[in-house]
Amino acid sequence: MLRFACDTGGTFTDLIVEDETGCLSMYKAATTPDDPIVGAINALRLAAEDRGLDLSDLLKEGEMFIHGTTHAINAIITGNTAKTGFFTTKGHPDILVIREGGRIEPFNFKVPYPEPYIPRSLTFEVPERINSNGEVITPLEEGVFLELLDQARDVGLEAISVCFLWSIANPVHEIRVGELITEHLPDVPFSLSHKLNPALREYRRASATSIDASLKPLMTDYLKNLTHRLQSEGFSGKTLVLTSQGGMIEAEEMASAPIHAINSGPSMAPIAGRYYAQLECDEDSLIVADTGGTTYDVSLVRKNRIPKTRETWIGQSFRGHMTGFPSIDIKSVGAGGGSIAKVDEGGILHVGPGSAGAVPGPVCYDMGGTEATLTDACLVLGYIDPSYFLGGEMNLNTNLAREVIEEQIARPLGLEINSAAASIVSVATENMVQAISEITVNQGIDPAESLLIGGGGAAGLNSTFIARRLGCPKLLIPVTGAGLSAYGAAISDLTSEFRSVFFATSDNWDAKGVNNNLKTLEARAKEFIDSAGKGSVSSKIEYTVEARYAGQVWEIDVPLRDFQFGKKYTLEQLVDDFHEVHNDIFAISDPDSSVEMVCWTAAVSCQMRAEDGVRNVTFSASDKSDERRLVYFDGHGELSTPIKKLGNIVTGKKDLGPAIVETPFTTIVIDPEASYQVSENNSVIIWP
Repeated sequence: MLRFACDTGGTFTDLIVEDETGCLSMYKAATTPDDPIVGAINALRLAAEDRGLDLSDLLKEGEMFIHGTTHAINAIITGNTAKTGFFTTKGHPDILVIREGGRIEPFNFKVPYPEPYIPRSLTFEVPERINSNGEVITPLEEGVFLELLDQARDVGLEAISVCFLWSIANPVHEIRVGELITEHLPDVPFSLSHKLNPALREYRRASATSIDASLKPLMTDYLKNLTHRLQSEGFSGKTLVLTSQGGMIEAEEMASAPIHAINSGPSMAPIAGRYYAQLECDEDSLIVADTGGTTYDVSLVRKNRIPKTRETWIGQSFRGHMTGFPSIDIKSVGAGGGSIAKVDEGGILHVGPGSAGAVPGPVCYDMGGTEATLTDACLVLGYIDPSYFLGGEMNLNTNLAREVIEEQIARPLGLEINSAAASIVSVATENMVQAISEITVNQGIDPAESLLIGGGGAAGLNSTFIARRLGCPKLLIPVTGAGLSAYGAAISDLTSEFRSVFFATSDNWDAKGVNNNLKTLEARAKEFIDSAGKGSVSSKIEYTVEARYAGQVWEIDVPLRDFQFGKKYTLEQLVDDFHEVHNDIFAISDPDSSVEMVCWTAAVSCQMRAEDGVRNVTFSASDKSDERRLVYFDGHGELSTPIKKLGNIVTGKKDLGPAIVETPFTTIVIDPEASYQVSENNSVIIWP
């Protein structure tokens, strides 16, 4: 039986196929923005052709299709979500308008106040009120609510978001409202805040619920279409979708809570990076950089843990929209192989954030692109073999790339063409360095003491330069690095999280209440294992609590050693762990202060495939012997450089640069100042 892991990026769709022996093969197809499923099907066709099979014969052997998609985030950014109404407690219609405060530029009064995710005109006030103790202060007026539903029908609402005050303390009103919507507007999907995101802070809960509801019609259709088209081609296995939290869930469950798909693909890169670091290196501080055609996604791994953040914004912080959900902490900037280079009126070179994307793509693709890109620059410099792009599947036009860089970059800057192309690479590199600095230095991590892992099809073009600029002692380009997120999907687990608010303090500890709350979470996690996780190889449940010092505004996540407190696991141990985590994050702790515990989480993961040792794509020795070509390196000029196929390199032998290492999916540039070797697992290790 085969297992398919597919990640749809802005430019390419990556596919990894794993057979029953654990052997992997990797494929890339152009992403089709108008219908992303076509790109996934095309990648599957490449896999079928590689095996001498029809697509239907390949899919008949599949037991699992794991899908990472940008469909949800693209819909939000482009404004293609459903027309959604926001139903909230009477007297509190401005939750989405007022937000939580915070400004990027506090003294820039020219920036307009951000629009709410759901306009005020589509906000409906429901007569009801529950207090923080869960007591009903104002009963739900069902007659008035039904009148509001009639108004919702009249304005043509396509989805409904429901967020009542303190529904996390007592959800009875939200539950009844859900029943009434189902009865009177059966074709309109809805989201209830207490069920979707049972957490404190009204704006975050309301925002999460509104985003989720607005995505339901779109994502339900998309996932149904994906499942139907796979089935029509012969696939009868499970369809799973990647989540922002670094796991995967079944397509039906994702359709019921599509907010989890917002950072679907990029969340897998640190999963894969951590796996390779454990395999190849000793470092416990990792910077995982995933370079695609459109974006550059940076994430961290610290002490084998992948940091998550609750400050997840769609768009700019404070100006965009808060997802209200913890997700893997990823910093994304508009920098990639398709990033467009321009010279402004002042003679300054910019690279990105605009991208040529998959359509029309860089000029050298000869598909109608008219603006110089990073890929065009790398082709001009000799980094990329125009006849071996995607393993020879696509021939690049060097002459077109030279012409556009000469006209748009070299002449305006008064540079010869190689210097202009090198400048494009240099500016793109600096953009990427700044993205890494922001996520590392701001969290107290020194890049000079970290391992840089380069993933994505364009990673090899300048990761050596990035590592040197940051002072990283070592760079790792995994053998599946060109499809790092897809590989992360292939090794990821089926996951889910269950959350519950139960307030307790170290000064007024309610052990019985906390234990009962955790037992309820455990029961829900075990139910998930027995249902969605049925047939898994193994499973585990990890418990955390969101805690803070008394008087603090924000909480931090503290792992629990056990799910019950008693003689073996005590309050004192939890408090000690909180101080330690607080010190790791902020370099300070206050052991004399009281600790408040707010929200408890049970994260369940089910391993769907047995680990049978290292799972890697291997590249056999190429029929084409190694060669040399002139390659331009900034500061060194044009050098006769050995061009080596990865499968031809002797493993374990350290060599000096310059060199270009090629695979069918990426090109790794090693300049004269660096040294490198290929590991036994076919990953490339570079010392910048």
